[in-house]
Amino acid sequence: MKYLSIIILSTIILASCENKEKPTESNVSKKVSTYYFIRHAEKDRSDPTNENPHLTDIGNQRAQHWNEVFKNINFDVVYSTNYNRTKETAQPTASKNNLDLVLYDPKTIDISKFLKVTEGKTILVVGHSNTTPDLVNRILGNKKYDDIDDSNNSNLYVVTVSGDHISDNLLYINP
Repeated sequence: MKYLSIIILSTIILASCENKEKPTESNVSKKVSTYYFIRHAEKDRSDPTNENPHLTDIGNQRAQHWNEVFKNINFDVVYSTNYNRTKETAQPTASKNNLDLVLYDPKTIDISKFLKVTEGKTILVVGHSNTTPDLVNRILGNKKYDDIDDSNNSNLYVVTVSGDHISDNLLYINP
């Protein structure tokens, strides 16, 4: 019985020894990037000729609501297109995280460079009814999401990239 106890104890000790193998691509932890994509909040539609309107009062309330939704997320970067409505939607969250807005052009953004620059970071991207799902689709590598209905300012797309693995979720967050 004494010898059996020694054998069991020896086996447990040997099994718990640290594995000293060299790191390989399969056992090195990958950097995880998490992207949050939203459309700008409600814009002022009182002047149909204004191509760069500001947010309405309701839109400003929604921008503050997004800030509340994201209160426990520490963003590394906040991206916005160069329009009043997107910048005003993004600014409360950028300010909470002590960040300046990074402006991007959805027509010319290079997805490969974007993914490389943001690797391992947590990112908020504020866009438009057509550019937001398009950017998500480009990261996913397929056309999964259609343009957002013009009356919908509540979609939240969450995309996580870890190495070659990409996961995504679409949430509807309405105040």
